[in-house]
Amino acid sequence: MAKIAVVGTGYVGLTAGACLASIGHDVVCADVDVEKIAQLSKGKVTIFEDGLQKLVSNGLKTRNLKFVVGAVGAVRSAEFIFLCLPASESSDGSVDISIIEKVAKEISSYLLPKSVIVNKSTLPVGSIQVLENCIQREDVHVVNNPEFLREGSAVNDFLHPDRIVIGSNNAFAAQRVAQIYAPISKKTLITDPTSAETIKFAANAFLAARLSFVNALASVCEVVGANISDVIEGVGSDSRIGTQFLQPGPGWGGSCFPKDTKALLKIAKDNGYDFELLAGVISANESQFNRTAARIITEAKAASVRPAVAIWGLTFKSGTDDLRESPSLKIISRLLNSGVAVQAYDPTQVDVKSKNSQVKNFETAIAACKDAHVLAVLTEWSEFAEIDPKLVAAQMINLSVFDGRNMLNENLWKNAGFTYKGIGR
Repeated sequence: MAKIAVVGTGYVGLTAGACLASIGHDVVCADVDVEKIAQLSKGKVTIFEDGLQKLVSNGLKTRNLKFVVGAVGAVRSAEFIFLCLPASESSDGSVDISIIEKVAKEISSYLLPKSVIVNKSTLPVGSIQVLENCIQREDVHVVNNPEFLREGSAVNDFLHPDRIVIGSNNAFAAQRVAQIYAPISKKTLITDPTSAETIKFAANAFLAARLSFVNALASVCEVVGANISDVIEGVGSDSRIGTQFLQPGPGWGGSCFPKDTKALLKIAKDNGYDFELLAGVISANESQFNRTAARIITEAKAASVRPAVAIWGLTFKSGTDDLRESPSLKIISRLLNSGVAVQAYDPTQVDVKSKNSQVKNFETAIAACKDAHVLAVLTEWSEFAEIDPKLVAAQMINLSVFDGRNMLNENLWKNAGFTYKGIGR
């Protein structure tokens, strides 16, 4: 059992802390948010993530998991310090690591000899050296350990990882970190810090590229009369390709893909390489937002001079309450700018007023459709597929549905009187 401090209790930090405690480690999680720590100490999880509440409750009961205010209080007796801090995007696409630098300097003099800093924040290539310069301790090693957690399935991803990546210039420190994951790791890749940092950016950039490709392919299917679902089945049956991340949608977003693709583009540029392919991936995603919004706007304005659109789904994906870089919000912004009224529903009841005060929130999916001219499904919550279209029809002025996730039963909605339009169909 290792003594671990986790600094930062966001999606990554809280998940990491709770999961590490669940496999027997002694974990102390720290944050500067006093109210959040008070709630977590009572077992009240402040974010929406499947399975996390149970792990936190169990960790508190077994006393393997504790919460404290401030990083210093957590690191004094820790063998390993996991940095799970936010790295924000700067205006030029680079990553601002000032918060991580500040914390590294703050805890430096309190670290135990031979302790290991384990960085899980997504930092630019070369940041290990920056952290080492901040700590200035020859008896403390810094290891890069990127996370590959998907919001909505983060607990499962942490406890059943495809791989553990560890980047370090010190083989002994890397092996010590690998031992932390021994109960759950099937494959561990130990490499140099630069390669480990690049792996994180490369993974997200590649997945974003697949999504941009399939969204562009869906547009081709629309203009030539092909069915994207059949095309994906045919293409994805090739063992070299597979079907994961080949589902078309309104565009990709979230806390990682937009930030990491821009960061990798900037890293490449700063080092003399013009990553034209990745620039195209990002540009194609913006085009998908525009194309999706244009299709909804055209349909809505054909129905009324003062149209209202019902939106189902606000979060950037199902299984989370995260609105960061949500495709739904990107499209809503375009609808509002064109003069279309928006009335929205999300199963998490997440409030978008702080993002856009013009959006009207509703407590049920049916209520959001009252007097609407178009219904647009923008997030793939499974409950949407189970709603009776006849109940929706009774609320709407004009029976038109845009299925931005291809998740509704097309025939069922057509039989209820709707004009149905999907992606790539």
